[in-house]
Amino acid sequence: MNKIETIAIRTQSERSNSNEHSVPLYLTSSYVFEGAEDMRSQFAEETPGHIYSRYANPNVDEFIDKLTRMEGAEAGWATATGMAAVFSCFAGLLESGDHIVSSRSVFGSTHKLFTEILPKWGIETTYVDAHDLEGFQRAIRPETKILYAETPSNPALDILDLEAIANICKQNSILFAVDNCFATPILQRPIEFGADIVIHSATKYIDGQGRTLGGAILSNQEVIAQIKAFARHSGPALSPFNAWVLSKSIETLSLRMERHSDNALKIAKRLEDHNSVESVRYPFLTSHPNHELAKKQMSFGGGIVSFEIKGGVEAGKQFLDHLQMFSLTANLGDTRSIATHPASTTHSKLSPEERAEVGITDGLVRLSIGLENIEDIWEDVEQALFS
Repeated sequence: MNKIETIAIRTQSERSNSNEHSVPLYLTSSYVFEGAEDMRSQFAEETPGHIYSRYANPNVDEFIDKLTRMEGAEAGWATATGMAAVFSCFAGLLESGDHIVSSRSVFGSTHKLFTEILPKWGIETTYVDAHDLEGFQRAIRPETKILYAETPSNPALDILDLEAIANICKQNSILFAVDNCFATPILQRPIEFGADIVIHSATKYIDGQGRTLGGAILSNQEVIAQIKAFARHSGPALSPFNAWVLSKSIETLSLRMERHSDNALKIAKRLEDHNSVESVRYPFLTSHPNHELAKKQMSFGGGIVSFEIKGGVEAGKQFLDHLQMFSLTANLGDTRSIATHPASTTHSKLSPEERAEVGITDGLVRLSIGLENIEDIWEDVEQALFS
């Protein structure tokens, strides 16, 4: 059983004495022990078992086991949200005086983490343009511990060269962490290209229906042991119910990602030919500056399309206001198509200068293309462009 679609469906926690086909919910905060010695040995981590659901739970175990196997990692840790995963990764691995090198194209909350929260503990971050490989090398200091990147990035859809950056990290003996939220392990597996750590906001495509929150960190045993030591005591735990929902969602992830990608590519091509559109960004468009790299690293282009409407911010607002089927929300990766204005929502905490540096203009619109019929999706987009 080594094909990713089968792993997603057939990886399950052990059945109880009821021999249920679908793993049940384990809604418990703690667990009982057979006796004093069993209790002692489990707390000492001499024998396996469950102690407290802040530490581990059968539903959480199943969810993280699936993702670990799908990403080709040795171990993993689940968190309550995607940002809890990002924070736990750095908090668990770094200490005062350490340094991060990051691609400039990162999610707004990650930017705030780097620029306002981690500096409180003496941890600095240096940004590098996404495609400046020499810049990544120059930014590394003796105290650098992690190089961090999103690819595809949010929302500019920059594609970073995973293999080249991984080689830089190995040459400098630092960890390479990749946010794989937009691609999921169905479309891209960064560890195969040399990444050490993969981070997910499971809230997005892994859930896929806008229902719940969750995050995950996947890596080797040594790295996860350090993160686990932090997370067990600081408490960013994924709830059993959310883990159960996410684990069931993974069973259809492959089918959904292929449909998202197919619909998104068709919409991107139609937008590229539309008179009201200035430019379109989508990894599998031949016009994308990193098209060949995207095809090397990804099996499909993903479900996100970003585009610039002629007329700037006012035209963008008018487009959003005239959409009839699309949802206007800051989430993405849903079965339902979603439209977002990044400059005023997901990346509003960045200054205008910071947004410009990562290609987020005031007129940029991000579409998360859903699973509706392609003609219904396009009909809504087209009528909003003409309104």
